[in-house]
Amino acid sequence: MIDTSDFKNGVTFEWDGQIYTIIWFQHHKPGKGGAVMRTKMRNIRSGSIIEHTFKSGVKFREVEIEHKKKQYQYNDGKNFHFMDSDTFEDIAISKEQIGDTAKFLKENMEVEGLYIDGGFLGIDLPMNIELRVTSTVPGVKGDTVSNVTKPATVETGAEIFVPLFINEGDTIRVDTRTGEYLERVS
Repeated sequence: MIDTSDFKNGVTFEWDGQIYTIIWFQHHKPGKGGAVMRTKMRNIRSGSIIEHTFKSGVKFREVEIEHKKKQYQYNDGKNFHFMDSDTFEDIAISKEQIGDTAKFLKENMEVEGLYIDGGFLGIDLPMNIELRVTSTVPGVKGDTVSNVTKPATVETGAEIFVPLFINEGDTIRVDTRTGEYLERVS
């Protein structure tokens, strides 16, 4: 068992019947009342991120996650197919199990398969990946100073907001946790 004093980035625990990983946390002591722990957590099954505040001292069941390397092969419309890097076994995973992370999957991409108690839970992508921009409106000369963004579609089909100087064919680095543009690679 763990409690709120054991929270740190990357801790995985069970709360309200779901498995969560801490992305961000902050200990807060208001002027009145007891201390609280503010958190931003990612639901391992759905990939959704929620914010929640826990009272100090609340206990949770800590969850040990086993990581196995997988390689993304293809999508057949219903399932995403991965190959286990150790056994070379083909594993089909439904769209529901993949969740929002599916929009960043590229063929032959290395991912981590997450397992709890021998059962498959989901996948974990690298923190950032490089993707090629396939379509966006052209940038206008002189628009490089402002902090304005425009939508761009990348090779996986995901839509990402990028600065105005990004053009079709450029390669950009994207944060897979937030879906945000990080930098232009080439």
